[in-house]
Amino acid sequence: MASRGLKQMTANSVKWNLIDKILSQLLYGVTGVILANVLSKDDFGLVGAILVFQAFASLFVDSGFSYALIQRKRTSRLDYSTVLWFNLAMAIAIYLILYVCAPLIADCFAGDRRLIPLSRVMFLSFILNASAIVQTNRLMKLMDVRLVAASNASGLFAGSVAGIALALSGYGAWALVWQTITISGVKSLVLWLASGWLPLWRFSMQSLRKFFSVGSGMMTTSLLNTIFQNIYAFLIGNRAGLVPLAYYSQADKWSKMGITTISQTVTSAFLPGLSHVQDDRERFIRVSTKMNRFTAYLVLPAMGFLAVAAPQIFHCLFATKWDASIALFQLLLLRGVFTVLVTLYNNYLIALARTREVVKMETLRDVTALVFLVASFPMIAYTTPADPVAGIGILLWGQVAASAITWVVMAWRTSAIVGRRFILFIGDNLPYMLISLSAMAVMWLLRGCSPNPWAVAGVQAVAGAGVYLFANFLLGSIVQRELLAYLFRSKKIF
Repeated sequence: MASRGLKQMTANSVKWNLIDKILSQLLYGVTGVILANVLSKDDFGLVGAILVFQAFASLFVDSGFSYALIQRKRTSRLDYSTVLWFNLAMAIAIYLILYVCAPLIADCFAGDRRLIPLSRVMFLSFILNASAIVQTNRLMKLMDVRLVAASNASGLFAGSVAGIALALSGYGAWALVWQTITISGVKSLVLWLASGWLPLWRFSMQSLRKFFSVGSGMMTTSLLNTIFQNIYAFLIGNRAGLVPLAYYSQADKWSKMGITTISQTVTSAFLPGLSHVQDDRERFIRVSTKMNRFTAYLVLPAMGFLAVAAPQIFHCLFATKWDASIALFQLLLLRGVFTVLVTLYNNYLIALARTREVVKMETLRDVTALVFLVASFPMIAYTTPADPVAGIGILLWGQVAASAITWVVMAWRTSAIVGRRFILFIGDNLPYMLISLSAMAVMWLLRGCSPNPWAVAGVQAVAGAGVYLFANFLLGSIVQRELLAYLFRSKKIF
């Protein structure tokens, strides 16, 4: 693929991914605010308990083959069809197993029998999501993200209407369950009706085997990652109870809105472009360097600004109902910075077909996280009169430390594989880190400028963005200049 064509496709992919994620998060955010104010903490705790098991089951449905579909340069219709049928078969099998095991799930959370019918309906989303994975991956590989954005927006809008209507009608936790089912069903329906692609009625073991190397590696990586993303919710619900789990779930949900937006944009937009230049090392280094800087330019101020403004944001949206979630939200954002950067490095390794290295680094992260988890485990249920989630905060501080250690090691190893000096590799992030910290300091100083949280949040946002943009301008940031040029004059970024 010509350099000019790849640049344009990657830039367009980034643009539509950002549009998709921002629009999705706006819809998700508005709905989340309404539901968080209408539903009880107990309702969120119930669904939070189910989501622990849903995360693991969803992982096995895909089995890592979606990464393999994107990573390979040439993929046939039979390849796509084979992965689709495999995903659907896995989804149905896992749903049947979890349907039977629903009483055991309830036993994990003080035997709350309400979880049985809720989980049996919620898990239907596995099958609906499985039918959309290949459709989405095919469009991502083609760097045609517009239809994906449309399907996501359609699903979220329909889910928002269903969830809010049921919540206002007094259906409690069922509003969250049917919101999930509606989102999955509508998204899948739009993709099937509008993509123009239909599978073959064939299944090829040969096709499945050729994806196994990348797929199995990413399956292992995703499994380890999923375990350590969801084990916290399980332990909190099991040891501290459903209300502390609700506080954690709210913090986790709102922090993931920013983290997931950037992380998925990086994965969806960058990996196909990197795969196209995997055989040209000099060009790969040049592209990955720019991706390092672009990601740092976005993620560091985004996470930092949200952390500083967190008290005002929560008070604007929820009054004082979820105050106990604020400190957890800030810690999760800090951990999320390292999560996004490690995801970016994983893309480099996947594009170079070095998935074994990804597994090694994921194992390192999980072993480190496990050490800190074991150390903080006795404190999970610890509370004080002023802080009902003090123990959960201790747990998350340990996970921030584990993520930071993993980032350093991951950057060192990835820089060697890509072919750049370690100091240059992490140096891509340093200017944006320093500028972000300066802007955050200005925002923090303005935290008491008004008794109105809306006014404070607005002043902080304007001041933080102004300092960040102006500092980058004074320092001659190439990333900012090219990004603004692309937004206003359609110049290529990559």
